[in-house]
Amino acid sequence: MGEPKNQNPHEQRSSSMSFALRWKHENVRRVTYLALFTLVVTTMFFMLLSGTRTKSIALAVGGEEQVFKTKQTTVEKFLSEQQVAVGDYDRISLALDAKLKHGDRVEIERARTIELKADGKVQTLHTVEKTLDAALKQFHITVDQDDRITPAIGSSLSETNRVEIVRVTKTKQDTEVSIAFTTTKKQDATLLKGKQQTLQEGKEGKKIVTKELVYEDGVKVKENVLTETVAAKSVNKIVAVGTKNPVVAMSAKPSTATATTKTEKAKALTVVKSGTPITYKKLLNNVTLTAYSAGVESTGKNPGDSGYGITRTGTKVTEGRTISVDPNIIPLGWWVYIEGIGYRRAEDTGGAVKGNKIDVYYDSESYAQQFGLKRGYTVYVIGPKKP
Repeated sequence: MGEPKNQNPHEQRSSSMSFALRWKHENVRRVTYLALFTLVVTTMFFMLLSGTRTKSIALAVGGEEQVFKTKQTTVEKFLSEQQVAVGDYDRISLALDAKLKHGDRVEIERARTIELKADGKVQTLHTVEKTLDAALKQFHITVDQDDRITPAIGSSLSETNRVEIVRVTKTKQDTEVSIAFTTTKKQDATLLKGKQQTLQEGKEGKKIVTKELVYEDGVKVKENVLTETVAAKSVNKIVAVGTKNPVVAMSAKPSTATATTKTEKAKALTVVKSGTPITYKKLLNNVTLTAYSAGVESTGKNPGDSGYGITRTGTKVTEGRTISVDPNIIPLGWWVYIEGIGYRRAEDTGGAVKGNKIDVYYDSESYAQQFGLKRGYTVYVIGPKKP
């Protein structure tokens, strides 16, 4: 018999190839792991090297900028190194824990303090804005056109600022005011000299005065006259003045002349006004009228001052009644009738009220100032009792 035949002639060669492949795969794995480890170590090394190397950092504080060399890794450490503090209200361009890179710029805007007085309260504000206008917008504080603000709204802010806002409001008010009439005199040859006769009664007119009232923080500080509209014109008074010379009658009966004189004197002390007879004790011609009020411009006193609004006779000033007179001409407490004005009572005196001059009281200070000086009035001095 011959040699037996090999049933698997390739078995030995296959085992050798399988071992070679396994060795190759294991070595590739080792090489790959080694490469990755080397890459990680190299990366960490360069990161460490990058973190510790010197960097150029620009630092701007309050608008002044400098460039510094540093090895610090965060903004907070860098600022600490430069001994730069960041206040609670300051603004910084980078977060304190941000990582620093070469060429970074760190900007710090310093906060400014505003002590604001407005709307009845005082508050302290902190802002990095550079102008007052921008700061007010930041805190949503409005300033109207009529409001008064100190300093000016466009002012630049310093480290500490005091700001005051005064709220100004304006309203309009209409007031009805009397218009005094004037007296016109005409010569009359049919009347005896020294005699006068009213041909036409005077009548006061009316006008509507529109005023602007100005308030600051709710307190009225002034009033301005905007317009004056005549609602009813005044009617002038016309008086006939006698120019006739008296005729002296030759008579042996003086008692008759005396009786005539007494009759004429009695007629001279009675006058009819608006259908009502007025008995008076004295007639004043060519009287000058002025006007005053209780305010500071007329009396030098303000509401709350001692004696404010109190007359010389102790009464309270009242429009339509009170006048100031010279007691040597018109006794205090006596009533008078002023042509074109009406009944008034002598209750007050004044340093500038002398002789045939009367100061008429009005509540409105502005109207008293506008009244001016009026001449040529006739005044009937009645007595202590009003007709």
